[in-house]
Amino acid sequence: MADSTLNIAIIQSNLVWENPVQNWINFSAKIKKLSKNIDLVVLPEMFTSGFTMSPESVAETMEGQTIQWLKSLANEQKIAIVGSLVIQEADSYYNRLVFVHPNGVINTYDKRHAFTLAGEDKVYTSGNSKVIIDYKGFKIRPLICYDLRFPVWSRNKQDYNVLIYVANWPKKRIKAWDTLLQARAIENMSYCVGVNRVGLDANNFDYPGHSAVYNTLGEKLTNLKPDKEGVKEVMLTKYHIETTRNKLRFLDDADAFSLE
Repeated sequence: MADSTLNIAIIQSNLVWENPVQNWINFSAKIKKLSKNIDLVVLPEMFTSGFTMSPESVAETMEGQTIQWLKSLANEQKIAIVGSLVIQEADSYYNRLVFVHPNGVINTYDKRHAFTLAGEDKVYTSGNSKVIIDYKGFKIRPLICYDLRFPVWSRNKQDYNVLIYVANWPKKRIKAWDTLLQARAIENMSYCVGVNRVGLDANNFDYPGHSAVYNTLGEKLTNLKPDKEGVKEVMLTKYHIETTRNKLRFLDDADAFSLE
């Protein structure tokens, strides 16, 4: 069945600091080299700029050039594309994830957990809405970087089967990234996809990649080299999700609670 598999491509890339046009060019070239059967492409956090605390330098609207570029490329390649960028609405800036479908429909998620260590909370407005995206028969929960440290926010109430994190996660804390991605997959019995950038940014922060895909048992399905640009294509299957959950049924035993 067409909706029993989801072919994804994760793109681990360096980012040109606060230069959307050059980043469009770089990602366009990578995306156009992908296999023809790819359904979904995952880009890093703030893929047009790097993790900037000067949003006024790169902010766009939902009718801006990056959104138009994404819609055009998604339609041309017949794929969905997901990543985050800086969006301005009125006087507020958002670290906003956009999930652009091939037909031009866009789902959005605003990063809930602002990275206070870098002062993200001082310049960006946090979101508070949980988003589940239906695509190709899969239910996808998108999240951004620092959200990874807060398991309650990603708690799976059996309403999704693919968890995606886009990130700019620095090398000095990369063990936490590796460990928590695997943990989120295991505790939520979900595929967990994490895409992190590589290279140095303008603030001299070093990003090592470690982009990866884990299955519902926490088994790593990818082997991208750290500190190097790279692309990995992975097939996700409904069969794996359903057989694991039906056999183990760990989600049935989860504690009930509400999130305020």
